[in-house]
Amino acid sequence: MTQLEHWIGGGAVAASNGAYFDDLNPVDDSVYSRVPAGTADDVNRAVETAYQAYLKHRDLPAAVREGWIAKAAEIMERDTAKFADVLVDEIGSPIAKAGFETRFAVSFLRAAIGVPRRIRGETIPSDTLGRFSMSLRQPVGVVAGITPFNVPLIKGIKQSAMALATGNAFVLLPSESAPMIADLLAKLWKEAGVPDGLFNVVYGNGAEIGDVLTGHPKVASITFTGSSRVGKHIAEIAARNLKKYTLELGGKSPLVICADADLDKAVNAALFSIFMYQGQVCMGASRIYVERSIFDKFAEAFAAATSRAKSGELREPTTMLGPIISERQRDRVRRHIDDARAKGAEVLAGGEWDGNCCSATVLRGVTSEMTVFEEETFGPVTSLYPFDSLEEALELANNTEYGLSASIFTRDLDKALAFAQRAEAGMVHINAPTLHDEPHVPFGGTKASGFGREGTEADLEIMTEWKWVTMQSATAGAGGH
Repeated sequence: MTQLEHWIGGGAVAASNGAYFDDLNPVDDSVYSRVPAGTADDVNRAVETAYQAYLKHRDLPAAVREGWIAKAAEIMERDTAKFADVLVDEIGSPIAKAGFETRFAVSFLRAAIGVPRRIRGETIPSDTLGRFSMSLRQPVGVVAGITPFNVPLIKGIKQSAMALATGNAFVLLPSESAPMIADLLAKLWKEAGVPDGLFNVVYGNGAEIGDVLTGHPKVASITFTGSSRVGKHIAEIAARNLKKYTLELGGKSPLVICADADLDKAVNAALFSIFMYQGQVCMGASRIYVERSIFDKFAEAFAAATSRAKSGELREPTTMLGPIISERQRDRVRRHIDDARAKGAEVLAGGEWDGNCCSATVLRGVTSEMTVFEEETFGPVTSLYPFDSLEEALELANNTEYGLSASIFTRDLDKALAFAQRAEAGMVHINAPTLHDEPHVPFGGTKASGFGREGTEADLEIMTEWKWVTMQSATAGAGGH
């Protein structure tokens, strides 16, 4: 068992109140690490340290920051096995999903190497004779990042790499269920040459210290991944204090399968879309709409494939399903399944438990009075619904407060493009799973699924701000409008 400490100013710092909590391995709820229960004092110290480091290093050349990111990519590639082990043991990632995270982290770092040289402005024609006018992008100062338990490496790398690449300092508050990855990131950035104080980590309960971090007067920008409820709360704090922010929140993502779809590909995409990492993914296809003429055929094929989805040893490459992260989340998954059963839904596959693992579950006949109809389960549970036309499929797909990802399977290009244009989602995939991400794309959702976008291009909006600068000869007249 490891005992963590806060990472502030380039080194380990003990909890100010001496209090620690247990980080549990979700396979059997054994203690994996001991973690400091951060306080407002710890947060204030981290932010003040970050701000002073930002003032000291804000004018470093782009080549220096580029060097940190390039070195971090080398270290990340060297240490992928170490990061994967933590993802398996701390958050119950099957090794295939842990491998996806580590590969994405390396890819994101490589994509971010060029960011320091892309922080550009432009020259602007002036209405005043003899005046030179231009715009600059400058770092905002201190960026606060809050990461989730399900993809702590992907989000930790995304947030911190972009903050550092754009000349900012960074303070990370990781999920209390996934603190160890943050410790590895601190050591990665230290080895990569990032000056002390530019990357900091405070551990603790987000409900207790999150507002201290997001509301701190020296935090200029916030990037958060988590629930829609907490995201709305953070948005209120940011709005009151006029801070920049990006929110990547929950989802109830629809997967639409038309009668002309390649059935085998649609079944495989549906399996991956909802059961990867036991459904604990915001882009999970928890609503699958199938054209009525092939509904029974798809339901039979999908239920059969689902019954073969393997759980068990997390380091076995063919394992798809691992444990649900916590007892609170297990209760939520059980409640959704039991409520649907009690109100008449048919369980086509799954619905059973083995320890902390829930089998891949497919429901049919879900109606609006069932909890699972509207709420995000965040577990290996999906529901099948029939539709008769593309218009109906769109209406059903858009009938949710969420709008993160959506997917359609069809050979009809007109249908595909119509769906892509009219689906109320931040991301739409054609003949592909709902679950996909790449470093350089504008990743994010609409409605209750988020605000703003992530990515090596999109993040410039919250990591930098525009400044307008004009110059006129000291000997020229002070012209005006």
